[in-house]
Amino acid sequence: MRANDLPLARWIALLLPLTLIAGALASQYLGGLTPCEMCHWQRWPHYAAIGLAILSFVAPRTSGKRGLVILAGIAVLASGLIGVFHAGVEYHWWQGVTACANTLHATGDDLLAAIVRAPIVRCDVPQWSIFGISLAGFNAILSIGGAFIILMLATRRRT
Repeated sequence: MRANDLPLARWIALLLPLTLIAGALASQYLGGLTPCEMCHWQRWPHYAAIGLAILSFVAPRTSGKRGLVILAGIAVLASGLIGVFHAGVEYHWWQGVTACANTLHATGDDLLAAIVRAPIVRCDVPQWSIFGISLAGFNAILSIGGAFIILMLATRRRT
């Protein structure tokens, strides 16, 4: 492995999921897009990757750093694979595994009002796309590509 491959892999393992989560949160809180259940599924591996990448900066040994970066890369890859599945549901290539229903926190007379006010978010309908690629599709492309770069850099043998 070249001397600069692991630090580069470590930075990508931190910055890629941070950027993708920032984009997801910005589209939600600034752009007004309400995430569906599968959108949330894609976020969890990124949160894990961020934590693992941060730990790789403080790990005492190079082998520990490398292991944490590899785990972060695998987490990023997992998010990308969930993104592929979600994009396939959006493009109606296959059925989803969830009803993508909202959880309501109301009882009695407030229940009907809560149902009427609750946003309807379907997993099989993209809320946003550009060039025919939805947010789930972009997550799949960027996460899978980034994961392969992270894993390639973190596992490259000394030259």
